[in-house]
Amino acid sequence: MKSKKEKLRAQVKSRFYYIFWGTCTVAVVAGQFLVGSGFRRMAESLDNVLDSPIIIDMGIPRPPRPHLMPVPDAWEEDGLWHPTDPPKQAW
Repeated sequence: MKSKKEKLRAQVKSRFYYIFWGTCTVAVVAGQFLVGSGFRRMAESLDNVLDSPIIIDMGIPRPPRPHLMPVPDAWEEDGLWHPTDPPKQAW
């Protein structure tokens, strides 16, 4: 069994221990304040963006475009033709 002096020495902290953990605590708390203030500023700017009206510019209105592919009349005398070379009759 160890003597009391050895056990007591294991529990005694040096001054450096308290300075180190005190500095770490101050750094963490300061960082929390910094992050909290940045989050508050971001939330306020997002509120300003969402409160402003949304304007969508659709451009100049244009008339509808015609069909690019010609649609043949089914009742023509010749019927429908496939666009092959030479053209072949569909029916």
